[in-house]
Formats: sequence, C-alpha cells, structure tokens
Amino acid sequence: MATKATPKKPPAATPENKVTPVADKPKTMAPHQIVLSSNTQNAVGILSWSKFAGEVGLQELCNGLGEQTVIVQDGNMRPIEGMLYQQAKTLETMFTSLARRAANQDGLKQFQVNLTLALKAQAQCRATLEALAEIKNPRPVQFVKQANMTTGPQQVNNAYAGTPSHSGIQSGAGNIQSEQNKLLETDNGNYLDTRAQGAASRVNQTVDAVG
Repeated sequence: MATKATPKKPPAATPENKVTPVADKPKTMAPHQIVLSSNTQNAVGILSWSKFAGEVGLQELCNGLGEQTVIVQDGNMRPIEGMLYQQAKTLETMFTSLARRAANQDGLKQFQVNLTLALKAQAQCRATLEALAEIKNPRPVQFVKQANMTTGPQQVNNAYAGTPSHSGIQSGAGNIQSEQNKLLETDNGNYLDTRAQGAASRVNQTVDAVG
C-alpha cells in the first residue's frame, strides 16, 4: 500500500532585526551657556524666592518660564496685564497692613517707620497701575518741529541743499548775500576794486604852519 508523502512545512521565517528608536538625549548646556541664558538666570532667581511652594525642579521651572516668554513675544500681553494688576493688589494690601500697624504705634520712631513704608507701598501701587494703563492705552507718538531760537546778532538758516527749486525757499548759505558784499557792489553787479590806486586830488593840498 502506497503512503502519501506529507508535505514539508516551509521553514519559519526568521524575524528581521528591528531597530528600536532611542529617545533623544536631553541636550546639556555648557557652564558659560547657563550663565549667559536669561531664562536660566531668572529661573534661578525665582527658585531662590519660591520656598513657600515646596521643592521645585529647576528644569521644569526653566521650561515653564520659557513657554510663558514665547507667549509674550508673540504679542499676547494678557499675562503681563494680569501680573501687574495682581501686583498692584498685593501692594495695596501691604499699604493697608503697614498703615494699620503705624496707627497702633505709640512711639514716634516706630510710627514714622511704618507710615513711611506704607506710603512707599502706596506709591509703588500707583506706579504699577500707571504701567498697566500705559500698556492698555499707549500714548500717541507726537512729532515736534524744532524751533531755532537765537540771541544777539545771529542768523539762522533752516534751508538745506536738498530743497526743491519750486518750493520758493532759497537753499544753502551760498545764496545769501551779506550786507557787506552789497556795500562793496556797484551797479550791474560790478564790485568795487579796492586794490586800484585813487586819482590825485588838489583838495586840501596846502598845509598851514602850526605855531
């Protein structure tokens, strides 16, 4: 009895060597780059005054500060406006607290110290609100024409060499004739020759003896 040949199974395909992507390593900054980075410098300054918030990571703080900086650079001033208003409210609270503290003092020195600090907080609050108002409603730019004022026998010439001829303004100092040249000028633009020798005259020729 003939037996059927069983078909051979094809060899299992060997899995190809797959390359797993490696995450990009964070770029490390050189010490001089850290010192020159405004973002890092300000993050370190904020970190030194933020102990009330607990442990804050410097790298996370740098990233967050950089994101907020990009928002402002793109022209969105809403974070700045909110910050200034909140700072003004904080200064207002400081003014009220210091003013109440001054009112409760019996000694003159302590009264003056607390009242002075209260008025300084009030002045800073006003300056902060003025800065906020300047951002919300910027002042229009004014172009003021220059006024040339002189004292004594001085001449001011506002014309310049580039003045068009049809404007009716004589340009340049060369077009201005001084009074001295006019006195030395005769008819038809002929100037007197001061080097020519004058003709002899018989007037007052005799000289009387002095005695």
